[in-house]
Amino acid sequence: MPSIDPALYLVKLQVNGERQTIMVRAAETLLYALRDNLGLTGCKPGCENGDCGACTILVDGLPIKSCIMLAVEADGQDITTIEGLHGSPAQQSFVQKQAFQCGYCTPGFIMNCHGLLNAYPVAREEIIRKWLESNICRCTSYEEIQEAIMAAYTTISAPKPKPSP
Repeated sequence: MPSIDPALYLVKLQVNGERQTIMVRAAETLLYALRDNLGLTGCKPGCENGDCGACTILVDGLPIKSCIMLAVEADGQDITTIEGLHGSPAQQSFVQKQAFQCGYCTPGFIMNCHGLLNAYPVAREEIIRKWLESNICRCTSYEEIQEAIMAAYTTISAPKPKPSP
């Protein structure tokens, strides 16, 4: 029976609501573990040092830059990627407000905005601006992105229709 490579680690994750078990190298980032092992390519490699936010995902509900988190650190964590949002208010508002140009940074911004909406059900403009500082858009769509966030807040605060009896 072949021995298991001692340089590999078994990591158990909950990704987009599904249990996953992957083998990773000790130095492998969560970004590449998600992309290469699970085929979740929505989180994008950009700067790969935590500055741009293109690789933003949610770890236990909080926005995290997956390029600076080791996959082994994510063992037992609940991970949400852009593929797991399926029409969330943040995602829908980005489409409605056309809050993207080239689209490369868009998944990271949507993940960050989704985390913001969860952390602050009501947020003042300065909190929104502060959260936006963690992601970079080289095409300068910041105005549209802020409009998308405000639209998402409108969506989540709107009264929901009651089901008919």
